[in-house]
Order: sequence, then structure tokens, then C-alpha cells
Amino acid sequence: MPIHDWTTVVAGIFHDFHGEWIRTIKHALNAGILPPDYYALAEQRAAGVEPDVLALSGGRPDAEAVEPAGDGGGLLLAPPRTRVVVESDLAAYRRRQNSVVVRHASDDRVVAVVEVVSGGNKSGRSALRSFVEKAADLVNRGVHLLVIDPHPPGRWDAAGIHGAVWDQIDGSDYHLPADTPLTLASYECGDAVRAYVEHAAVGDVLPDMPLFLVPGGHVLVPVEQTYAAAWSLVPARWRRVIEAGRA
Repeated sequence: MPIHDWTTVVAGIFHDFHGEWIRTIKHALNAGILPPDYYALAEQRAAGVEPDVLALSGGRPDAEAVEPAGDGGGLLLAPPRTRVVVESDLAAYRRRQNSVVVRHASDDRVVAVVEVVSGGNKSGRSALRSFVEKAADLVNRGVHLLVIDPHPPGRWDAAGIHGAVWDQIDGSDYHLPADTPLTLASYECGDAVRAYVEHAAVGDVLPDMPLFLVPGGHVLVPVEQTYAAAWSLVPARWRRVIEAGRA
């Protein structure tokens, strides 16, 4: 299903869709995409009741010790095929950080996060900074990250959400293609940080994206399939508005 122009409706309509999309991704991952020792949960917003992100938990085995992907779920060990791959020195990034990290002693540690960006994440300088710093902190702690941004860049993220996150991680500029301003970026955390990036435009079918569970091992998130499933639950009144491209 082609992605829609969500700028044609007020933020609350996308917020409702956002919650459904997060839940749909969670169900897809738990229904056989993830290896047996992993599970996904929808984390809640601090100031609300809607799911914010997906947190994937499990052990931290070496990629070589995990069974290859199959009907029961497993890791893909070949490098993902995306149009853009950039790499940063994680050790150099960590040297620039001043933080104290407290880790839980149980085995239910967070190993990966899926974040669907909302308009509110980019509504102002402070909101964007909070999002970017959270994303960079996850990467700094070795948590793999998938960011899906179905919104065009705004005043505070002129290079797109990946450009803002990558500037925080690597300090380098990223050039967003003008004709494909929507961004999907997967961050693999190992000795280096690798970003696997795809771009899309309104009307494009969203590509499936890698989500790393261990360095060198990922599963594919069915982005288009879950988008279509969540879209089917949008009230018909608002589907008509969005499809007509008017507010």
C-alpha cells in the first residue's frame, strides 16, 4: 500500500494511527519473525496511554550461535540490502559522551527498539532534541534501533530525522534526497555504528527494513504490510480525507 500524506490531517489522527501501527508491528514480530528467545512489547508514553515505541528483549547470544531464519523465526546473517549505508566509529562517539548508565540485572534486557516518528517529535527544537538524544543514547548503550519517519522534514530537521540523529552520533552532515523526503533508518551497534537507510515519497510502497538483534544478525520488519493493516483500522471518514489529499 502506498504511504499517505499525513500532513493533510491534524496531529491527533496520526497519533491514533501511530498507536495501531506500533501494535501491528509488535504482533507481526511476536508471531514468528523473532527468534524464540526474543519478544516485543509496546512501551507506553510517559504522559499518556498510547504506545510510543516497541522494545525487543532477549538474551545477547553471538550471531553465529543463533539459528538462521526459517518458519519459526531467526536471524538473517547476510548484510541488509539498503540504498544507503554509512558507518561511524562507536568508540569515538562514546568518548564524547558523559553519562551514567544503570542496567537491569535480569536477562530481560532491551536489545532493540522500533520507533515510529510522530509529528510531535519534530514540532519544535526542544522536541526534536529530546528525540535525537534518546536515539543516540540507545545507540551509545548498544541498543539497536529502527526509526520510521513517515513525515517530511521540517524546520528543525532539514536533513530528515536520520540527518539529525547521525549528526548527534557522528557529527557529520547527511544529504536528504529532495524527491524522497520520508526516512527509514536502521542502526546496527557493534564495534562501529552502521546506519542502513532508505528514503521514500508519498505514494511509494514502504520497504521492509532490517532490525538488528545482535551485531551482524537482523530480522526484517514488514513495514508495508503492517502499515496497510493499521491503515485498515483508520475510521472511514478520515481515510477518505487523507486519500483525497485535503484537510
